[in-house]
Amino acid sequence: MGKYKAWILLVFCNLFWAGNYIFGKYVIAEMSPLWITFSRWVLSLGMLFPIAHFLEKPNWRHAGKEWPTLVAMGILGVIGYNLLLYSALAFTSPTNAALVSALNPGVIVLFSVFLLRERISLPQAGGFVVSLIGVLVILTKGNLGQLFHTEYNQGDLLMIGAVIVWTLYSIIGKRIAGVPPITATAISTFYSTLIMAPFAFIQGIDTGSISMVAVTGILYMTIFPSVGSFVFWNMSVRAIGASQAGIFLNLIPVFTALISLMLGETITASQVWGGLLVFAGVYLTTGMLERMWANRSNQQQRIPR
Repeated sequence: MGKYKAWILLVFCNLFWAGNYIFGKYVIAEMSPLWITFSRWVLSLGMLFPIAHFLEKPNWRHAGKEWPTLVAMGILGVIGYNLLLYSALAFTSPTNAALVSALNPGVIVLFSVFLLRERISLPQAGGFVVSLIGVLVILTKGNLGQLFHTEYNQGDLLMIGAVIVWTLYSIIGKRIAGVPPITATAISTFYSTLIMAPFAFIQGIDTGSISMVAVTGILYMTIFPSVGSFVFWNMSVRAIGASQAGIFLNLIPVFTALISLMLGETITASQVWGGLLVFAGVYLTTGMLERMWANRSNQQQRIPR
């Protein structure tokens, strides 16, 4: 697959993920975070396993031996992250949630330093600080002087928790060997639904109060973010690499903001400036600028003079 096709797939991949924030805001008004998470991923199992089997052709027996790590990934990435995300959307806007989540690449780098003993450069450390300032601008609505006197939006704080949980999920995922990514997602989702099932049925759900908007939202979350985005992401990573694909993650808050604008939400100056700081910090922290500069230098060296 060529790079241009990969870029197109990544655009749709992140558009689908942005839609998860938008639909989540509507569905949370009718369903609990637990039932949104449970129903979304139960439905996705029927597609994830066949896709994993035919696309990745995994060694299922070997994958089964990695069950402790896959269970941990499911508890963090499927259960923990989604419960926090949908709980956050009950209190904050989809745009704010997406902007705070953009901090994730920088947090992953920071946690990798302490937990995996990976090395970090000074620009990367500075990038994390810039991203953090950007998030604080969003949390305080641009009034950093009131940092220790402001009552923060509960949803924004829950999204910070979601970022931390996803970071731990990502770090654990780095340590798993020999299990392809879609296969790992399918198996960890299976374990997660088994864990959630008794809690979901104890909590119960009033199906008579669920509108077609909520049903449409769950179907969207199942088909597009849960399955479509993950398949597109992995196809693109294989074609152009994780570092280039990671740049496209910045499209999630952009798409979320654009869709929110079309639906009548107002975008504030603090969201714009805070988001720009988060993006700038992400580029520094993930070393994107260093790699771009290195690639440019290598290309110049290959040019005949």
